[in-house]
Amino acid sequence: AMSAALVGYSSSEEEQEQQEEGGSRGGGAQGPPGASSGRPRLPAPAGLPGDPDPEEAVSDDSSRHGGRVRGFPHERGNWATHVYLPYIAQEEFLELLELLLSRARTYVPSLAAMEEFHLSLSQCVVLRYHWIEPFVRSLRERLAAFHRFFCVADQVKVYTNQNKTRTFIGLEVSAGHFQLLELVSEVDGVLEEFDLPTFYKEPSFHISLAWCVGDLSGRLEGQCLRELQDIVDGFEESAFLLRIQWEQIRCKSGNKYFSFPLR
Repeated sequence: AMSAALVGYSSSEEEQEQQEEGGSRGGGAQGPPGASSGRPRLPAPAGLPGDPDPEEAVSDDSSRHGGRVRGFPHERGNWATHVYLPYIAQEEFLELLELLLSRARTYVPSLAAMEEFHLSLSQCVVLRYHWIEPFVRSLRERLAAFHRFFCVADQVKVYTNQNKTRTFIGLEVSAGHFQLLELVSEVDGVLEEFDLPTFYKEPSFHISLAWCVGDLSGRLEGQCLRELQDIVDGFEESAFLLRIQWEQIRCKSGNKYFSFPLR
């Protein structure tokens, strides 16, 4: 079985995810952030890949977000922060997603589609409010020289977050890995300046498509995974859809978004 872990999320859910996964770095997994009960969650972004866009703050009732649990306590002045490449879903991509979900739900009925799509370049980390501006400035300087590039994300893979509280189906990158590692190396440099956890060693870069609560990787791997890969391989538009040109990097911190265009 693959124990590939998730790469970072940036969404209300995702955030939660990452934080959950929080401390452990092993295996390249990443978890969601959560919030202790009764405290307001950080607003989630709306419109991102696993990054939700601005969402109203709600009390942290785990039933409100599928039973996810916040892995680090939410405190005033702490901003959940995530660096990622946003993927803008086209109609054909959503058609492919629907085909994959309807098949995967015959194995795990509780699967839910991600509301937004992205490829993570960092774990979800916690920044103090007064660090956001210098953090973003440092990112901007380090990323300024990067050019646009393509990658291919066409390998269906099953991930769990670090503490096995959520399972994801993602499309893993099969080409473009080297450029992604170069980006991560620059992002890691910024994280180190602020004494924050760097990305996983030997990460599995991927775009998460769907998730469910609990560790259901055993039901999704094997036969289900082969059927999902067959759907991707047979989808008429897949070669075109899954060869992605990245045009910008994004950093989400709390409810603020920062964009770094690639040249």
